[in-house]
Amino acid sequence: MNTKILIVDDDPHISEALRLYLEKEGHEVQNAYDGAEGVSLFKKYDPDLVLLDIMMPKKDGWQVCREIREISTKPIIMLTAKGEVFDKVLGLELGADDFLAKPVDMKELAARIKAVLRRCQTNDTRADEKCVRFENLEISLEQYELKVAGKVVDIPPKELELLYFLASNYNHVFTRDQLLDKVWGFYYPGDSRTVDVHIKRLRDKLEGVSNKWVLKTVWGVGYKFEVVAG
Repeated sequence: MNTKILIVDDDPHISEALRLYLEKEGHEVQNAYDGAEGVSLFKKYDPDLVLLDIMMPKKDGWQVCREIREISTKPIIMLTAKGEVFDKVLGLELGADDFLAKPVDMKELAARIKAVLRRCQTNDTRADEKCVRFENLEISLEQYELKVAGKVVDIPPKELELLYFLASNYNHVFTRDQLLDKVWGFYYPGDSRTVDVHIKRLRDKLEGVSNKWVLKTVWGVGYKFEVVAG
C-alpha cells in the first residue's frame, strides 16, 4: 500500500516539485496551499505523514501543527526556510517529529520520511507491549493514554512518549540530547531546552500523585524516572 503524504505549503513551485518527486518515489500525494486548507484536507485525506511549511497564510505551520496534534499522532515533518534553533524548539514542543530546512534536498527528504515512518510503524506493531504501570500511574502507547490515580489525563503525544520512555527505563539517567534522540528520534545541535519544558509540564500533571516514584533532575547530567525503594 502506498504511503499517503499531505504537503502543506503556500509556494506552488515548491509544492509541485515535492509532489512530483514523492510520486516518483511511489507515494500518494495531496497538496494544500494554506494552513486552513491543510487542516481541512488532513481530516478528509487521513494521510500517513504531513510535510508542513511554517510561514503560510490563514494559519501558519505552528497553528496547523497544534490542531493536528489535538486529533492525531500522525508524523509531521516541518519545512523551514530559517533553520533556526528557535523554530526547532517550538516545533518539537508542539509535537513535530522532524525538521528539514529549505531549499529541500530531495534525497535527504526521502531518507527522513523513511526514518520517521519506520519509527511510527515500529511503535504500531509493538503497541500491545507498550504499557507501563506504577502506583497511581498507567502509561499506554497502545491507547496513547495517561491515567493518573485511575483518571484519564489529557496529554500531548510527545509528553506521553517522553514519560513512557523514562518510566520504561526507570532509575536510568538520560541526558537531554539522549532524550531528544530516543524520544524525538533525531539529534540536533544547539538548545535542548524543549526537554526541560516537557519535563516541567509532566511534573505539573504528576505533582503529589505518589511517593513511590518521582521525575528527578540529576544536576549537570539530565533526568530520570526514579522508583523509590521500600
